[in-house]
Amino acid sequence: MAERRVAPRQKSFLRGCIYFNNRRSVLDCLVRDLTEDGARIIFSHAVNVPDIVELHIPQKEQTLRAHVKWRRGDDVGLDFTNGETAASPEDAELAKRVAQLEAEVSALKKMVRQIKRELPNANDAEVA
Repeated sequence: MAERRVAPRQKSFLRGCIYFNNRRSVLDCLVRDLTEDGARIIFSHAVNVPDIVELHIPQKEQTLRAHVKWRRGDDVGLDFTNGETAASPEDAELAKRVAQLEAEVSALKKMVRQIKRELPNANDAEVA
């Protein structure tokens, strides 16, 4: 059988967690093989995981979005082809809130400029 991996495989014995269902579901796993492009993980028993998951490796302080490439009993092969670190739902919510606040700041600045334009006219009326 020909080797299909692009990146060299690195044997590992790292604790991991699989997050899915918008991080409402979590399964503990063991990361057995690790490459830049993917990983082979093992569960303590056969489990059903969706096609897209997040693999968190606490020892490396790393969370990666992954696609399930294959399943064999307790083993699952993951593909990190996107190469992106997964954003947590908290990060997504924070980014949304920051965008809202920036829009509010912009609107407030516009209102302040409008008031400043009207202010000299108000002062002239009070003097007279």
